[in-house]
Amino acid sequence: MNNYRILFIFLLLVSTSLLAQEGQTQKEQNQKTTKIVLDKSLALQKDTVQVIDTTRIIQTKGELQTTSLVSTNVKDSIVYVAKDHPRMSQLDSLWKQELYNSSLFDSIYKSVTELNYEPVEYVDLPTDTLKARLAELNSKTPFNVEYNESLENVIKRYLKHRRKTLERLLGLSEFYFPMFEQELDNQNLPLEIKYLSIVESALKPRAKSRVGATGLWQFMYGTGKMFGLEVSSYVDERMDPIMATKAACKYLSNLYKMFGDWDLALASYNSGPGNVTKAIRRSGGYTNYWNIRHNLPRETAGYVPAFLATMYIFEYAEEHNLRPKKPEITYFETDTIKVKQMITLDQISEYINIDIEELQFLNPSYKLDIIPYIKDEDYVLRLPIEKVGPFVANENQIYALAKAELDKREKQLPKFVEANDRIRYKVRSGDYLGRIARKYGVRVSQIKKWNGLRSNNLRIGQRLTIYPRRPVVSKSQSTPKTKTVSKAITGNSEVYTVKSGDTLWSISQKFKGITIENLKNWNDISGSGIKPGMKLKISKS
Repeated sequence: MNNYRILFIFLLLVSTSLLAQEGQTQKEQNQKTTKIVLDKSLALQKDTVQVIDTTRIIQTKGELQTTSLVSTNVKDSIVYVAKDHPRMSQLDSLWKQELYNSSLFDSIYKSVTELNYEPVEYVDLPTDTLKARLAELNSKTPFNVEYNESLENVIKRYLKHRRKTLERLLGLSEFYFPMFEQELDNQNLPLEIKYLSIVESALKPRAKSRVGATGLWQFMYGTGKMFGLEVSSYVDERMDPIMATKAACKYLSNLYKMFGDWDLALASYNSGPGNVTKAIRRSGGYTNYWNIRHNLPRETAGYVPAFLATMYIFEYAEEHNLRPKKPEITYFETDTIKVKQMITLDQISEYINIDIEELQFLNPSYKLDIIPYIKDEDYVLRLPIEKVGPFVANENQIYALAKAELDKREKQLPKFVEANDRIRYKVRSGDYLGRIARKYGVRVSQIKKWNGLRSNNLRIGQRLTIYPRRPVVSKSQSTPKTKTVSKAITGNSEVYTVKSGDTLWSISQKFKGITIENLKNWNDISGSGIKPGMKLKISKS
């Protein structure tokens, strides 16, 4: 029995040893396999980075996955990829188009200045129903919304002829109104004042009237300065939604203290307190808006009725079956970062993978799409919350790359472009829409529209039609240049008579193989100015 027991223990020890050796062997084999896989993966990553660097494409499958910034050097160019978790939701393309390129401002401006008070047939809103609703609204707001025939006609005209516009404005209001309401509440003002922004700007941050009033709340330059809104070559704070809202609340509060009546405060916000006091005098001392309306400027005469009609329609939108498109993001789903150096919106767009149009919409106060850095000034970048993390986590690298690119750009000599001429641009290696747009003083959305582009992707050699808005000139262009020696035409030639609307570029397109430089050299033209009737020599050879 003892012999069997000893044999059993011996066999158990041997089997345990064999299993341990097998496990160690398997572990070593796994380590070798893992090392081979990692080596291949690193090699693949290296190759991928080189391809990315050559083409300047920073992603292959939608969103970027981890928080890191990859940098390498291939042919003296820097590669950067700021990565983060995928966005939880994308803005709907139609909603983005509405938000970024709203065309409602001109429509609203015209409707206010040309307001019609003629009777309108609208069976869906009986007069008795309107009277009851206005009485209910009047009981809970400090504004005078009592029924009168003029207001009824304005409301019915809007409902009958402007339903699509109203639905679009209802959708846009979902983005801004929570922010407006917060500031109005902070300054103890009626929340209904938020509807004033509809009448003023149709919720377009960069709206500009024919007389120069600018932004969501349409501040004139002087009035904006009075309430702390600065304007410089880079920045127009009248276009900043939060700063302009704070200023508008202060201004309206002052006007209310002056007149003690919200209707008159609104009228004076539009045309100035002086016009309102003159209208009161001319009416014989009346202080009710409807009694002095005929003595106000035409635009102001329609201003308060448009505001009251907008208030009614927004408050009773469901009853009138208005169906706005709800936004997928609101102002409170964004946050700001104080910039530490000058940086452009198109650089940010490229570094953290966000549409340039979205950046322009969230940062409308930067007139040149450049965020400056000035000591003692708090210039901030506003981003969707999910993009704040990637920027902050990689800000040192981002600023370094931005500075390197800006320094390099200063030394370049951009091609001088005559404003308003159409050009054909050939896409080169390293080009992207933001860079081309900045070079010619236009927007990415405009280049896409002119060329029927549905995405931001470009291919080398692709031709783009561009209508530059301003000349692009670097400082180095102001230095003396060697005068180009005029080259005489040899062989056969013909004479072309310049017509109205002609440019050197358009003329060069009429003759095969002829360039703008050819025309300048043959005709001793130093600039680009040509006049109708001028005779130009064209070489046939």
